[in-house]
Amino acid sequence: MPSDLRLGHSIRRQHNLVVEAIEKAIPIPRALPVAEDNPAREELKAMEAQKADIDRTAVSQVRRELWLGLGYLVVQTAGFMRLTFWELSWDVMEPICFYVTSMYFMAGYAFFLRTKKEPSFEGFFESRFAAKQKRLMLARDFDLRRYNELRRACGLSLTTALQAPSPCTSPSQDSHCHSYCHCH
Repeated sequence: MPSDLRLGHSIRRQHNLVVEAIEKAIPIPRALPVAEDNPAREELKAMEAQKADIDRTAVSQVRRELWLGLGYLVVQTAGFMRLTFWELSWDVMEPICFYVTSMYFMAGYAFFLRTKKEPSFEGFFESRFAAKQKRLMLARDFDLRRYNELRRACGLSLTTALQAPSPCTSPSQDSHCHSYCHCH
């Protein structure tokens, strides 16, 4: 596992430990968990199914964006190769390539400043997923506040609903996990 992925995973683990320690230190009055036959459980199941559908749609939209980005980079590289070896020369293309690379670096830096996430493919995935998920929740009138209330009332942990699932843990990827994933 590359060191930057280990560091990100380590930070998330430490963050979760801190949250758990604070939850244990501060007594939060909790209602007794809702009975199995309570209508709130049925409402929560329906909302969880709706949220799972929203998450699946958001993941597929982000994956489509990432594939289009790869296509753009392939076309750009092929265009630069064509210009370098047939139309122009390296002396002309070198500064152009330098400035294009500088713009990509600035875009990565702006991404970090805006999202406070590492400018990596995983960070970009998580950022785009959160944006797509939020937009889909608004479009489908998903009441996140009610969903969190129901989870709390049913005695379930209140995980962040606006959190990108790991590409390795999505149901369609169970048999296709890669070595670079931190899900092993």
